[in-house]
Amino acid sequence: MTEQARQDFLLSDATPSDFPDLVSYWEFSESSETFVAKEGVPYVLQSQVGRMDTTPVASTPLAGTALRIEKGQWLNVARSECPLLDIHGPDGQLTLIAWIKRDTQSRGCEFIAGQWNESNRGRQYGLFLNIGTWGTAEQINGHMSRVGGPTPGYKYCIDGPMGATPVPFDEWVVVAMSYDGSNGYAWLNGQLDVRPGLNPYSIAGGLYDGGPNGSDFTVGAVDRSGDIGNFFSGWMAGWLDWLSIAAL
Repeated sequence: MTEQARQDFLLSDATPSDFPDLVSYWEFSESSETFVAKEGVPYVLQSQVGRMDTTPVASTPLAGTALRIEKGQWLNVARSECPLLDIHGPDGQLTLIAWIKRDTQSRGCEFIAGQWNESNRGRQYGLFLNIGTWGTAEQINGHMSRVGGPTPGYKYCIDGPMGATPVPFDEWVVVAMSYDGSNGYAWLNGQLDVRPGLNPYSIAGGLYDGGPNGSDFTVGAVDRSGDIGNFFSGWMAGWLDWLSIAAL
């Protein structure tokens, strides 16, 4: 599937179930400690902090309710329990989409979702906001890794598309990343947030295979420097993982 086709889907009135090769779509309609995907494979997001609250929020898209994520709260699916999210290798392609509303007090790098573990050199793919690479802030960054560890020659991973537009606070937006096996892309509200040299971002060769001991799938935070951090703070109305292995 071409990136133009992906954009057409993102801008269409399609529902999550309309997306080709959908892996899982979570709709946060009730407060709980566990959230089972409503569409696709029923993978279970497990809160790591106990019960998390959902509530109606003005202008909330999709289900009309949203999951409140306080700073320090996050969710996890064990790697062994979500094999279709373990996207890697030269044939691995993906699109991650999240409907979010950031808190105005949010500070620092924020992780939305993905399989990304810096502590055990298990980086594969992860959707971030506000990574300070390239002297910018607040943009979408679709981090991707071919090696699991830092980008060769650098202290950290610097690979992946970075958008040009700051993601606003206290406003519902759709943030997304995608990878077609050759290039990575960062999306804001269904539009490719073009940034010359950085979005699209050339990263041919496929994503790292973490193997049995690789990264779990996490939402709202990521494992780095031996601890959980890069917390997201705000509201999440829905989260979708779209895997495409169709010919380009």
